[in-house]
Amino acid sequence: MLTEKPAWRSLRAHFDEIESLHIRDLFAADEQRFESFSLEACGLFFDFSKNRITRETLRLLLLLAEESELERKREALFSGQPINNTENRPALHTVLRQRSDQSVRVDGRDVLVDVREELDRMREFSNAVFCGAVTGSTGRAFTDVVNIGIGGSFLSAVVVCDVLKPYAKTGLGVHFISDVDGKEAVDVLDTLNPETTLFIVSSKTFDTQETMTNARTVRQWLNTALGNDDAWLRHFVAVTAHEERALAFGIEQGCIFRIWDWVGGRYSLWSAIGLPVVLYAGMEQFEQLLEGAYAMDCHFRQTPPESNMPVIMALLGIWYIDFFDSDAQAILPYDRHLQRLPGYLQQLEMESNGKSVTRQGQAVDYETVPVVWGQSGTNGQHAFYQLIHQGTRLIPADFIAPMRSSYDVGDHHAILLTHFFAQTEALMTGRTATEVRQDMESAGFDKADIDRLLQHRVFAGNRPTNTIVFPELNARTLGSLLACYEHKVFVQGVIWDINSFDQWGVELGKMLARGILPELMGKDISDNHDSSTRGLIRYYRRHACRPKQSSS
Repeated sequence: MLTEKPAWRSLRAHFDEIESLHIRDLFAADEQRFESFSLEACGLFFDFSKNRITRETLRLLLLLAEESELERKREALFSGQPINNTENRPALHTVLRQRSDQSVRVDGRDVLVDVREELDRMREFSNAVFCGAVTGSTGRAFTDVVNIGIGGSFLSAVVVCDVLKPYAKTGLGVHFISDVDGKEAVDVLDTLNPETTLFIVSSKTFDTQETMTNARTVRQWLNTALGNDDAWLRHFVAVTAHEERALAFGIEQGCIFRIWDWVGGRYSLWSAIGLPVVLYAGMEQFEQLLEGAYAMDCHFRQTPPESNMPVIMALLGIWYIDFFDSDAQAILPYDRHLQRLPGYLQQLEMESNGKSVTRQGQAVDYETVPVVWGQSGTNGQHAFYQLIHQGTRLIPADFIAPMRSSYDVGDHHAILLTHFFAQTEALMTGRTATEVRQDMESAGFDKADIDRLLQHRVFAGNRPTNTIVFPELNARTLGSLLACYEHKVFVQGVIWDINSFDQWGVELGKMLARGILPELMGKDISDNHDSSTRGLIRYYRRHACRPKQSSS
């Protein structure tokens, strides 16, 4: 078990020694701290100097990675070994963005050949759409593309499309339908012309209830609007690992793009799941995204752990989660086009490592992934930063920002970055009672008010942050950033000895939902439900078909 490793025991003793150290004092004692605790790779600069660590902390954390056989397991990831042991398959998302010609074989087949063929198909299809060779059923060129998918078939593509807004040149509007709540489908469809809209059904299994419900609704919408039961065929393409299910749905074989069982949904952006990105920003931008991710793959695979960005990020997380008992991680991007990044990382981290048993099925006796959350820009400062600064929980935070804005809008970006830099400094230094008293005296407060208000204005500081900065936010930078977080998640899974590539925890709710649907429609309610669930189903049946009440 992890807690029996020598490095873990040494870290526990070391934690007791340095728990009370303040980051401010660590800076005072070491003029080279920033240089010693920062890295640069693949266009990203990573400053981790504002963390509650010493060189000894880092040495012991790296020793823990060594004792966990990180380097051997990292090679297993890249070489196609079945590291997803509960499903007996590899996790080869890195092959999807591989730029070299080195073969990777699965069951005797070079899967890189398949990947390259599918990229060529994406290029050909997108070019045909752009030039008007592929049109809707009435012969009009497409003006909009809608991705129908959920989870990894939605979150990753929408993040990339947001970021690439300044670079989009295809003239196609991009939209997403993910939630099974019918309001989302209605809201999106109300803005579109059925004659000029292309729909991508993105589902690895092609039986995800939310996605297929939305696909059927859209199919009916098209047929009704266009007055032809076959009209929808010219408006649908699919991305799936189960071609036979897409064919059974009615999608034509030449309109089905392929992904593979060895690609996890939350790691599938780099495959044909990225087709909406290609149709929105062009294949060149998508290939830049792949280039950035591949550069980070090379860095992660080839760089020694002590200089390896994803490894250091992962180890810092282990340090706070398992030794400081931190149960949350904030993701704070200072760029409007990264506003969906926290949501994307929620799935990547919590679905991957939200596990409580080891790869061998034993219950863990340590904490694994924390709650991941956040918000973009200065809006968060006026919402939840109070908690991070003065709350009772220790919440490590990743601050992320480009040094140049995608738009030239006066001094907005400089002002944004003043807040960005100031927040990490404030979280680290805090404000002592002596400093607060001096400030209040200088401001003219009388002694009684100072005594009454002093403690409310004291900031303990010593709140850890990572800072990730880069010259500008573009496809290549984003590819490196997302791949960096992917590898961070992998490293933490290795150290916690859990399988980061399955997600059995989401399956039970899906299975029960399929049984409840007929009961909502009038079937006898099963006695196997608990009394709360039975009562809620009855409540639905009493109220669902009643006429809506007027709001007047």
